[in-house]
Amino acid sequence: MNTATGKVYLIGAGPGAADLITVRGARLLAAADVVLYDALVTSEMLELCPQAVKIPVGKRSGQRSAAQEHINQQMLESATKYQLVVRLKGGDPMLFGRADEELTALESAGVTYEIVPGITTALAAAASVRQPLTKRGIARSVALFTSSTAPGETADTRIPECDTLVQYMGGKEAMLTAQRMLTANFPGNLPVIIIENCSRPDECSQAMSLNDLANGLPGSTGPVLVMMGEAMRARKSS
Repeated sequence: MNTATGKVYLIGAGPGAADLITVRGARLLAAADVVLYDALVTSEMLELCPQAVKIPVGKRSGQRSAAQEHINQQMLESATKYQLVVRLKGGDPMLFGRADEELTALESAGVTYEIVPGITTALAAAASVRQPLTKRGIARSVALFTSSTAPGETADTRIPECDTLVQYMGGKEAMLTAQRMLTANFPGNLPVIIIENCSRPDECSQAMSLNDLANGLPGSTGPVLVMMGEAMRARKSS
């Protein structure tokens, strides 16, 4: 028997900066009774919901995180206690956000929900470094991908067939991707841009080549996004 009384909103927090959440997302946060938030959600973002009970359910590579089944259970339990439940996710809920598992859990329990999209990091990163992901005559297709997998699964080593490649959760995985691309005869001088902590005060970026990336990345403390392709080549000064 379904005892849920509340509605769950899966909200995209965007890439990090608090003012890059959508107006709808911010309005719902300001009205939320409880917010279950990811590890990548900033403290500034949580200031938008001072009235809410806040429950960390972090998912972050290389750090301790709650099992997805436990997150699902917390979300369902919250719906039996509160009217307005927010599941706050970094970026957009529908891209590398494990939304399928959470939506399945909500639907199986008969819980009403709504999805509020957010700005995914690839778009924020392209804007930050002023490099469009598509360019007429150069790049008209974009692949957003990750090599991360569920526990027990083998890493996906396929290279997407697109003009611009954007690898989420880059780090060491991006180095391995670059090595595979060189083996597959991608040019060693293919432009690459690395962005860490996109849209946050400590954001940093670095331009390099595919050869450089294949030789490794410096240590990082925050989320890393890697953009590869001719669209990332610096524009000639006019």
